[in-house]
Amino acid sequence: MDQVTFRSDTVLSDVHLLLPNTRHLMKRLNGVGQPVFTSKFRILRDIDGKDSSDDLPVRESSDASDVPRDEDGDLDVVRRPRDTTSDRDAVCPIILSQSAATSSDQDEDSDEEEESARDIIIIEHTMATPLEDVGKQIWRGAFLLADFILAQSSMFKGATVLELGAGTGLTSIVMAMVAKTVYCTDVGEDLLNMCQRNVTVNKQHFEPQESEIMVRQLDWMADDFCTVCYDDDLTDALFRTIYRLSSNMRKPSTAYISIEKRLNFTLQHMDVSCEAYDHFRHCLDQLQQMKDGKMNFKVELVKISFPQFFQYERVEQLELWKVTAERLNK
Repeated sequence: MDQVTFRSDTVLSDVHLLLPNTRHLMKRLNGVGQPVFTSKFRILRDIDGKDSSDDLPVRESSDASDVPRDEDGDLDVVRRPRDTTSDRDAVCPIILSQSAATSSDQDEDSDEEEESARDIIIIEHTMATPLEDVGKQIWRGAFLLADFILAQSSMFKGATVLELGAGTGLTSIVMAMVAKTVYCTDVGEDLLNMCQRNVTVNKQHFEPQESEIMVRQLDWMADDFCTVCYDDDLTDALFRTIYRLSSNMRKPSTAYISIEKRLNFTLQHMDVSCEAYDHFRHCLDQLQQMKDGKMNFKVELVKISFPQFFQYERVEQLELWKVTAERLNK
């Protein structure tokens, strides 16, 4: 039941692909028969609330020239001398793992979990979904934006925030740790139910400071608002939504867009290309160059030099964009 089934249209997030299987616990089947998993993600910071990602273990590279080899160049393994006083070698069994823990061990584990509960975010999600259900997975872009929120917490303190394409709600949960009100929006009953469960199970992160998260449906197409930006139509709808929301605000507003550049080999170009990303950049340029006499937009790329608070691979294809909007006729 906990095995992921791959088909021709299956999409699997790198976050789930790189995590060990033991980090995922299958919990149930959702409304459309997809396995739902539960994963725990620790916020990497010390007791003072500072980033502790620099303390993560780093694997040191070894020099291959120091490895002993035989005359043929094969690895030369030093073998233990055989005991000549006995017909066979002594066998010493080694316990690799123990399935049943003692009560004292369980108490210690329980105490450790309770002590670190404030730094653990528990997320329900699926794995290996069709393209239309990728919002039910966790993506590196969500972690990048969450890193930025925690690194710039004073910027969002007491703010009212709207997340578009929230997916599993991880970023909204992190935002609610500092913001006053968070509207967590996406589309699809099954996805929103999953998102609501994630908000409920992680309420200890934001309820003490009297923050709240409201999960709502916001369909960019159906609501004529026409952030996973890998479909041109969705990308267009995203920017129309940003324009419509910002043009209805009296004060200047700021949007942060987290995106990962996807490299694909296309038969059309017979080369690696980033067509979806290129379209995204084209929309950014159009937004900044827009002169409709109503709005003024400023677009800038955020330098990714802030600390990493979650354990994931922060690849160079990850980008964070800042879009500032201001009405010209107030």
